[in-house]
Amino acid sequence: MDRPDKDQSALDQFDIAVVGAGIAGASIAAELAPHARTILIEAEDMPGYHATGRSAAFWHETLGGPFIQPLTRASYPVLESGGFLKPRASLEVADVHGVALLDKLEAEFSGTGIGLTRLDHAGVRQWVPRAKPVLVGGLLERVGADIDVGGLHGGVLGAFRRAGGTLATRTRIERIDRNGGAWTMHAGDRSISADIIVNAAGAWADGLAMMAGVGPVGVQPKRRTIAQVRVATDDVPATLPLVIDIAGSYYFRPEGPNRLWLCPHDETPVDAGDAAPEDIDVATAIDRFETVTDWKVVAVERKWAGLRSFAPDRLPVFGFDPVVPGFFWFAGQGGVGIQTAPAAAVLGAALVLGHAIPDMVAAIDPARFAPDRFGLLA
Repeated sequence: MDRPDKDQSALDQFDIAVVGAGIAGASIAAELAPHARTILIEAEDMPGYHATGRSAAFWHETLGGPFIQPLTRASYPVLESGGFLKPRASLEVADVHGVALLDKLEAEFSGTGIGLTRLDHAGVRQWVPRAKPVLVGGLLERVGADIDVGGLHGGVLGAFRRAGGTLATRTRIERIDRNGGAWTMHAGDRSISADIIVNAAGAWADGLAMMAGVGPVGVQPKRRTIAQVRVATDDVPATLPLVIDIAGSYYFRPEGPNRLWLCPHDETPVDAGDAAPEDIDVATAIDRFETVTDWKVVAVERKWAGLRSFAPDRLPVFGFDPVVPGFFWFAGQGGVGIQTAPAAAVLGAALVLGHAIPDMVAAIDPARFAPDRFGLLA
């Protein structure tokens, strides 16, 4: 698809409309804009208000499992060269009941080239000096990084604008019609026409699809809670890894000499909306943290919640709907949307445009993420 010249009579007519300006939508829109007239539509006052702007993102190669790992690895050079990464190791830890899960994780990524080091309790304490004996073992992943989410998101939005893309905020789609092979989206007194809709609406992905007469894939929003806490001592090492319970009941990471971010690893199914933290989830995070370490929380300084949206098999959904033409799914990224954003956008844009798959993602089979795996019906 070649990009035609714009004229003033076609301000609301586009080749592609990307709905949702979080990291997923912004990233794929930046890849599409050099090739087609592209509009990026956001219901809120600013892009990234819901999931992206509330993410405690980390580049963690084993996160999401073996099928996600190639997208994560392919994204690393882009994130690193853009200056969006701050190196930090990650450490999966286990009590006696979780040792088998460490074995499983180690086996899943055997032969992938990921540097995983098995630790006993003494080894865990070298990285987490206040770890209690309940943590009998761990699996250290030395190559990891905090992600500058705001910088990354701003960077792709800037690239989108420089390529001539149009950003429409405060544009909440209320109705979608399809006439003669083109979509018309109605938002208040504005109508936007496009040949292709890219559904990057995150928690609202199924709702957008049904508005367009497209069968849902079962994308479920789930609430995730984070609390910034202050502990009684100032001995939280700057080199403390991202520490994750292998059984999935908590994680924590440093945020200063006596501050940490705690998460109860909650995935509470909720309706799409403006997520807010529950006190019980914050209390749970603190209790689990104090159960496995000797740090004592003396204050909760901040707390927030965001939405992570999952397809039924917890893999992203990338591809044209198998039933309704011109409707492209780009949703269900769950907790890996930011660390995989560069590679996912390159892959997704190639599929939208009908281009050859670029070398960056040539080893990734897009069929793994295709929406037809759900047996959709219109």
